[in-house]
Amino acid sequence: MSDTRGMAADVSYAFTRDWFSQNITAWDQIFSQEKPRHILEIGSFEGRSACYTIEKLGASVADGASLTCIDNWIGGQEHRDVGGFYQAVMSDAERRFNHNTRIALAKVSNKVTLRKIKQNSRDALAQFLATAPLVQFDLIFIDGSHEAPDVLADSVLAFPLLRVGGTLIFDDYIWSDQKPQQRDPLRMPKPAIDAFVNIYQRKIEFYHRLPLWQLYLRKVAS
Repeated sequence: MSDTRGMAADVSYAFTRDWFSQNITAWDQIFSQEKPRHILEIGSFEGRSACYTIEKLGASVADGASLTCIDNWIGGQEHRDVGGFYQAVMSDAERRFNHNTRIALAKVSNKVTLRKIKQNSRDALAQFLATAPLVQFDLIFIDGSHEAPDVLADSVLAFPLLRVGGTLIFDDYIWSDQKPQQRDPLRMPKPAIDAFVNIYQRKIEFYHRLPLWQLYLRKVAS
């Protein structure tokens, strides 16, 4: 599948938001060029990006592909704020994730293994890092908490789990839930992503000519 607009039209799926379709062109390019088989997603919400990934893996990869999804299904500060716009949505997001990914897995012709980890991302990533041999992914998508300290922690902990040559994708690079004159930089992903890129600049390279709502990197050294 190359377009989640088709997914949205499929009444079997149960999505209430679409924050992913705008990224499909870039993701299609990455899947076509890099052909990832083992993918880690940090932050899954209702599973729209997970369903896209399952369908891509199931259509183009022989049996043995896998998707690991980490989410606590509690949400970040923007979800916990009293009266927050997404507060009610988050309360039902996990049920929708389970429903949607079951449908995606049933659709694909090749077997895709889905591992759902309901846990704080730092704890889950630390457990991965403690395993021997170290688990390695071909693509890691970071879209969990949007607070800068959390984004930086996810980045640093996830990087050793990405194989050399693998793809690292940050979501919501320029996102903020606050008005421009009221923005708290520690409640935005961008400062953390910029810090990570500056510190790891000798271990990564950019994909060029791709939109900056997401940031796309390739790991070139451990």
